[in-house]
Amino acid sequence: MSKPKRGSVASLGVLAVLTAACAAPDATGEGRMSAPADLVIAGGRVMDPETELDAIRHVGVADGRIVAVSESPLEGRDTIDATGLVVAPGFIDLHAHGQDSVSAALQARDGVTTALEMEIGVYPVAEWIASREGRAIINYGATVSHPGARLKLLTGIDVGHATTAPPGERSEFGSDVIYESLDDDQILELNGLIAQGLEEGGLGIGFGITYTPGASRTEIYRAFQLAAAQGAPAYVHLRGADSGGTLGAFQEVIANALATGAALHIVHMNSTSGEMARTTLELIRGARDGGIDITTESYPYTASSTRIESAIFDTWDDRTDEEYATLQWSGTPERLNRESFRRYQAQGGWVVMHGRNEETNEWIVAQPDVMVASDGIPYLYEAVHPRGAGTFARVLGHYVRERGALTLMEALAKMTLQPANRLTGFAPGMARKGRVQVGTDADLTLFDPTTIIDRATYAEPAAPSEGILHVLVDGTLVVRDGSVVPGVYPGRAIRSGE
Repeated sequence: MSKPKRGSVASLGVLAVLTAACAAPDATGEGRMSAPADLVIAGGRVMDPETELDAIRHVGVADGRIVAVSESPLEGRDTIDATGLVVAPGFIDLHAHGQDSVSAALQARDGVTTALEMEIGVYPVAEWIASREGRAIINYGATVSHPGARLKLLTGIDVGHATTAPPGERSEFGSDVIYESLDDDQILELNGLIAQGLEEGGLGIGFGITYTPGASRTEIYRAFQLAAAQGAPAYVHLRGADSGGTLGAFQEVIANALATGAALHIVHMNSTSGEMARTTLELIRGARDGGIDITTESYPYTASSTRIESAIFDTWDDRTDEEYATLQWSGTPERLNRESFRRYQAQGGWVVMHGRNEETNEWIVAQPDVMVASDGIPYLYEAVHPRGAGTFARVLGHYVRERGALTLMEALAKMTLQPANRLTGFAPGMARKGRVQVGTDADLTLFDPTTIIDRATYAEPAAPSEGILHVLVDGTLVVRDGSVVPGVYPGRAIRSGE
């Protein structure tokens, strides 16, 4: 399968052809329907970040596409009265580890229509995509997992989706093989496995560098060379700060992107940067100004979460009591101490890590070039962290309405248009998402801007968001009147080259 290269303008042509096929535009470009729409969204406040349209409109949906955005009323077989509601593009989450039905339902109620596993990714890709077909209420997709392909090379195990493990079981993040280094021949073989995953539909290469401490800087650089050759973006959880400092971790991957020409997306810069966020974002912006295709993201919480058996905690043998107390065992109010830390580390499981500064957190959320992404932990077996259920409503309710840290349109762009554009160069069909325009996919989120808010907390991580009334995926309602619609599975795989 031939892949479009980074920076390809082919996606613009794709969108133009699809627009013409779906509806004949009238003189205003609003679309002219020759038959009643399947669904009319009547009288809502349509907000489209690309055109900056912010006005009362009527939206017609047919065959999974938007066929009209009209100032005049439209005729449809079904109608939603959207008076007082914002009609926005469906939210696109680039960093959703919760690739299961429980997590997807919570994300749909948070306005998400496309949830992608881009950080750690999956391996093998084809089998994972096939396992979701016909069973997903929202769109899904993933990168090729560098850690997963590495495990396959060293053990022969197909790990699939590495972040899902039942309570009381250690995940592959705690395997001894993560410390093994690769020689030149093994690195070449590893890149062959990753290349196969890209052919199978992987949306780029997903790196969890801090979770694979055996991966040398040469190994990571060679994988960046592969990414560049394939036109595939690299989505990266940086190397741990203990291996060269916070700034050094950013500099490693930016240097790789510069040397190879690979597109780069740095995940959760908030938790990776800490109080160095202003400096690291300055570094990212400078690299972008210098011609590197680089983007980043954050989630709107001051606590992070990960597996306690992972390599992140290799340096925690002799921390202070205060440092151990920043750790909260998932699903409980328990804060850890030296003894409980070691017990849980031997057992394996999720831990919440508190301690970041809210002033810095709000500053990051407000930055116009930092996308919103949840880093949501799977809810299949247990509720771990609120970000998988409340990220998007928290930004819109708390940081936009209550704090005034950014405008509603700015926030929507960070949730819709920007992630769609990040993906379009390698998955051209994403040019149809992140927009409310004639010819685009009818992935839409309707919410009340006066009431939208997250309800998930560290004590109740699975509480669904409020104020999101209706969510459409491919023109099908998956949330109506605030409740998940049972028995509908319109979610489709987002694949490379499509």
